[in-house]
Amino acid sequence: MKSSVLTRYRVMAYVTAVMLLILCACMVAKYGFHTAEDLTFAVSQIHGVLYIIYLVVAFDLGSKARWPFGKLLWILVSGTIPTAAFFVERKVVRETLPLVSGVRPEPVKA
Repeated sequence: MKSSVLTRYRVMAYVTAVMLLILCACMVAKYGFHTAEDLTFAVSQIHGVLYIIYLVVAFDLGSKARWPFGKLLWILVSGTIPTAAFFVERKVVRETLPLVSGVRPEPVKA
């Protein structure tokens, strides 16, 4: 697997997670303080587009890493839970870095 696939995923995971946090802050301002309605609309539209790109990039990484469906589903959903994408991204990088570098773990001989 190429390192660019992992890099694209990392960038989109961080961008999506940050935009989701900004969207949460805008929602608090909109519904809690009755301000920033136009800003909330704009941020929600931007987050929606970025989340679709995140889905495509994460699915591409998952298909190249040959993840099972349950794991792929959890990674796709993590873009909708505030702060989850930060933690999931770290775990994904830790697990897929050996695939990128081409290092295969040697089987343990008994």
